[in-house]
Amino acid sequence: MAAQGPVLGIDFGTSNSAAGYLHDGKAHLIEMSPGQTTLPTTFFFDYETRKTLIGAPANQALLDGEDGRFMRALKRVLGTTLMHEKRQILNERVTFVEIIARFLRHIKTRAEAETAMTFDRVLSGRPVVFHGTGDPRETQAEEDLRACYLAAGFKTVDFLPEPEAAAIASGALDHTGEIGLIVDIGGGTSDFSVFRSGVEGIDILANHGVRIGGTDFDRAINIDRVMPLLGKGTQLRKVIGGGETPVPNAIFNDLATWEKIPFLYTAQNRRMADDMARLAYEPEKLNRLVSVLTDELGHELAFAVERGKIAANSGAAEAAIALGPLERGLNAALSAQILAQILAPYAQALQAGAQDTLRAAQITAAQVDRVVYVGGSSLMMMVSEAMKAEFPQAQHTFSEVFTAVTDGLVIASGRT
Repeated sequence: MAAQGPVLGIDFGTSNSAAGYLHDGKAHLIEMSPGQTTLPTTFFFDYETRKTLIGAPANQALLDGEDGRFMRALKRVLGTTLMHEKRQILNERVTFVEIIARFLRHIKTRAEAETAMTFDRVLSGRPVVFHGTGDPRETQAEEDLRACYLAAGFKTVDFLPEPEAAAIASGALDHTGEIGLIVDIGGGTSDFSVFRSGVEGIDILANHGVRIGGTDFDRAINIDRVMPLLGKGTQLRKVIGGGETPVPNAIFNDLATWEKIPFLYTAQNRRMADDMARLAYEPEKLNRLVSVLTDELGHELAFAVERGKIAANSGAAEAAIALGPLERGLNAALSAQILAQILAPYAQALQAGAQDTLRAAQITAAQVDRVVYVGGSSLMMMVSEAMKAEFPQAQHTFSEVFTAVTDGLVIASGRT
């Protein structure tokens, strides 16, 4: 990037976002709220006030039971046809491009208010893959994200792979000759970068990514532990003739998927749930599904799963998913052992992703001197355990997992 005006580095994340700029040669993060340099990537469209809330206020409005529509994980929509479909939100019909642009404009406004500078240029992180290697949606996803930044008021938009930014922030420039592996586990994707530190800077030997992240972990836990309490896996009596038929899985799969939850509260789905409850052999479970759809509790359940995941990851033997908003005293057990079993396929997929990255870089695991973890979901024990099994000789270090990418973007903006 040419040195024309200040550059704002932005890490637009699936779950959280951050921004910063170069000040006196160092990365300075923008304060998104008092004492906080990260911003939840969430929206709440308040039906009563007709206002759009962003970040922590959006989360709080949901938890307070305000009447409105909550959205999270919109980064996973980039590259899909949903991005450009107009939807009725409050008093207007808007696309996801416009919704995400409002979030990015919020960040831009906060940065300009704090610094008294105008940021027309942005260096944005981007995952190595949005959907998958070779996926035809890859190019469209980056074009969509660029369109969001332009709609937010930026005039020049450049991208840097998120793990490359994390490598810069990790201090790799201070370890000449070292071969390192960045393991960046975010909310929606997992990215790997093998790099070599040299006198001239960081040489990226290979980048690789898989569409696995913290929201996938939440989804798997939700489907395994919570959805059976709502009727998943049970049977229905056939309307005509004898016999039985299984409850359809689609509604449960969507209810466990962050970005799909807001679109499930339709009259058609509520009628379907009512019909299933009348035909159910275990009606008490399907009646819970009816309550979730009627009272729009999908996101409350998803947040409960996320809290349970964090508790179980801490090693608590009696951890559970508290489902009080749905039914007083209802809990789903989630011990550390159960959590490990549910997430085992993801651990294997992450190991395979690291192996693919090594092959692309034409090096062996024994040649990796250091493994650096970034991204909030890298704090899951199964991630570090999987990587330690793959790289037993390497040093394993955790960077500033929530802001490393932003720090690296800011530093990179001053080097170009």
